[in-house]
Amino acid sequence: MSRVSVTGSKRVIDDVIEAAYAHHSLHVTDYDDRYEGFEPGTSLDGAEAVNERLVTVRSLESILDVDAEDADVARSLDDDELVDELERVRERVNELNDERDELQTAIRDRQEEIDRLEPFAELGIDLEYLRGYDSVEVVVGEAKPAAVEAALEDADSIDVFDVFVGGDVVAIVARPTDPDAEGVVQDALVGVDIALLDVPDADASPEEYVAELEAEQADLRDELDAVESELESVKEEAAGFLLRAEEELTIEAEKKEAPLSFATTENAFVAEGWVPTETYPDFEAAVVDAVGDHVEVEELERASFTPDGDHHTESVDGEGDGSANEGVADAERETETAVATDGGHAAHGSDDPPVVQDNGSAAGPFELLVQAFGRPKYSEFDPTLLVFLTFPAMFGFMIGDVGYGVLYAAIGLFMYSKFDGAFRELGSVAMWAGGFTILFGIYYGIDLFGYHAYQLLGIHWPVEGKGLSPADLDWGLSFLVVSVVFGIVHLNIGHVLSFVSTAQQHDVKHAVYEAGSWLLILNGAWIWIFSQVFPNSKPDFLFEAVSTLTFGAVSFSGFPVLVGWAGAAAAVLGLVLLGIGEPPELAEFLSPVVNVISYARLMAVLLAKGGMALAVNLLAFGAYIDDGGDGSFHFIFSADYLAEVQNTADYELVFAGITTAFDPASIGLVGVVALVGGVVVALVGHLVVLLLGVTSAGIQAVRLEYVEFFGNFYEGGGRAYLPFGRDRKYTRDD
Repeated sequence: MSRVSVTGSKRVIDDVIEAAYAHHSLHVTDYDDRYEGFEPGTSLDGAEAVNERLVTVRSLESILDVDAEDADVARSLDDDELVDELERVRERVNELNDERDELQTAIRDRQEEIDRLEPFAELGIDLEYLRGYDSVEVVVGEAKPAAVEAALEDADSIDVFDVFVGGDVVAIVARPTDPDAEGVVQDALVGVDIALLDVPDADASPEEYVAELEAEQADLRDELDAVESELESVKEEAAGFLLRAEEELTIEAEKKEAPLSFATTENAFVAEGWVPTETYPDFEAAVVDAVGDHVEVEELERASFTPDGDHHTESVDGEGDGSANEGVADAERETETAVATDGGHAAHGSDDPPVVQDNGSAAGPFELLVQAFGRPKYSEFDPTLLVFLTFPAMFGFMIGDVGYGVLYAAIGLFMYSKFDGAFRELGSVAMWAGGFTILFGIYYGIDLFGYHAYQLLGIHWPVEGKGLSPADLDWGLSFLVVSVVFGIVHLNIGHVLSFVSTAQQHDVKHAVYEAGSWLLILNGAWIWIFSQVFPNSKPDFLFEAVSTLTFGAVSFSGFPVLVGWAGAAAAVLGLVLLGIGEPPELAEFLSPVVNVISYARLMAVLLAKGGMALAVNLLAFGAYIDDGGDGSFHFIFSADYLAEVQNTADYELVFAGITTAFDPASIGLVGVVALVGGVVVALVGHLVVLLLGVTSAGIQAVRLEYVEFFGNFYEGGGRAYLPFGRDRKYTRDD
């Protein structure tokens, strides 16, 4: 990337912006008001009007529910057509939208009135009889009749009363003791829990009045349908225009607001930013061709893709003194005005070049996981490819089930095909994770929602399970060793990247002190652990795992004692180098061992998810252990099989199971309920395991990437490359 400066007279700022926008390569750096004599620019004339029209267009698109699929053939759109057609569409859409709002409000009012009449329908009294009296008071409400009658009987202010009841609704007709008194019924009911109801102003029965309201509501709905149909017609007619107008106005707004990022004086401007180095000559030519000598385009510095720390850019010699002020002075001389500056180049904004991540179609979606931590700086190695190679594998290792893997992949395919942006990328990640979950599920014994399908198929399978039963305990311990070895390899990659980066940023000496020391400690310590030094103090599975995983083809009894002590010496040497180069980090000298052990969470989640699936199947279908056979779990599935298990001496029943404890054929309804209940437990249980798999395996894999792995070599914090301009989709720039 090359950092460039464009300096010129304000008389040509419009043409410069047009040329830069059309070239679509300049990532503009915002001016941060740090230099005396310069100030941030202001929007060009007409920006407010353009933004108002853009707001109008987007409002109309929202009203008409216009989306990208409604676009027609791209064509040019001149200003007169845009203004005239936009006003016509705006008036028509607003008129129809107002009419639609009025009709919807009227329909809601009718529905509220209908709902309000339901209590009166329960009473069965015509509405005209519930109002209009002089000598008696009528009150209608929802309350308990007994409480109402008791309150009225105790009221001295009421001479005579009667209560009509319909469901929870009561109608009270009462004559006050004092003919001139008002509100005596409500006063008498102060201590009663009653919800008073207003009597509708109608003379018909509640049923007749509801029928009238429903008829009015039906007519209003017909009118609303007509308006909706007309709005749909307007949408079909205007959708293409609105999409073209939005794009044209967005482009115009971006151009007119571009000077907000520039440094300006009264008569000149300075715009800075980054362009890909290979496009700089074309960019310079495009700007100069547009305005000639009224502008100076200068390449200030050039950044390489190789990390080189604080010196990631190098100055590019130009004509004159290599300063943008030379161009400012030329521009000012044209307007016979001098500019006071602080004497140096008016550079502004961040010095770090923007970053383009391009990892291809397969690894590309995993940029989302990297960016969640932080986009790589220009001087950093982009770890997306490594995340692509390790995250799905860790996820699949922890879940390891064909059934769950198929569901994860199906969910990912749905997200990938139905959404755009981040959800589409997450869908791709889910498909990769699901694929590896299927592969590991096959490896673990063709696991299908916790069932070993090889047992159901009656075939031999070399891997006997995940370590959940007495028969496959050795496999569980072997997977612990696999997790640790994976951690050693993963951390080695991180430290090697740190070594290379530090060597390029500084020199090999610094790399040896800062990264080489950790490499020596990490590998030396673990070589010592996997050696025959003090063999009796180390668990046997450390050395038996290789034979188990290779089905006896390869054996490993540990590194020789001499190699072990060499590893210990390497670890001590690493500590010495660390103490010389980075003494404060000696406090963390155990981190290479601790961080590797942290990868044991891979095996822990594997056992946890497998155990949850096993527990669900135990509850639903029951299981037993064949003490005379392989000693693994076998599921029962039927009441007849349960009886056989209970009558076989070599079979140790673990749990009878909900579906198998009762035979539907002999028990009847109880057996059917048990069968249905067991199926529900299985479905809900496996759904819970599926969801927890995302939160547990997904979060743990991400944590290992972010904390243990990225912590060795990666900081993040880069900026995305966002070139000034856009590709037209709905319009043509004729």
